Amino acid sequence: MLPDDWTPHRRDDGELVGWIRPEGNDRVAVDVLGRVASDPVDWLEAEAALEAVGLSWLADVWMLEGETADPLRVRFVEVTPSDADRAGRVVVKLDDFGDMQRPSAEQFTLPWPAPARLRPAHADDPDGRTLSR
Repeated sequence: MLPDDWTPHRRDDGELVGWIRPEGNDRVAVDVLGRVASDPVDWLEAEAALEAVGLSWLADVWMLEGETADPLRVRFVEVTPSDADRAGRVVVKLDDFGDMQRPSAEQFTLPWPAPARLRPAHADDPDGRTLSR
């Protein structure tokens, strides 16, 4: 469940981009995955950090480690923070490169906040198109 002292921060269109939580006399920005998005700063800087992070990264390829020997390329299906009624979750699916004729890709349900084994893709990660190395 989200702590009572976390304040939701929304874009101008009302879409949630994260929360601002207190830390001592400062504030810390937390993104929709429940990950820290700023150092302790003042309120306006925490808002600016969330605006800078935005939500566009949800469309990017991410990597999920620990399911197989190599990291898996995945895309977000759902990000649901915890609330008073239910535990949050992050659902990702194997990257299917947008192929609509292929059967549904395997999905993985992770806890919220997202674990560290779900991470942005790095330049040296497998590109998903290489059959062997």
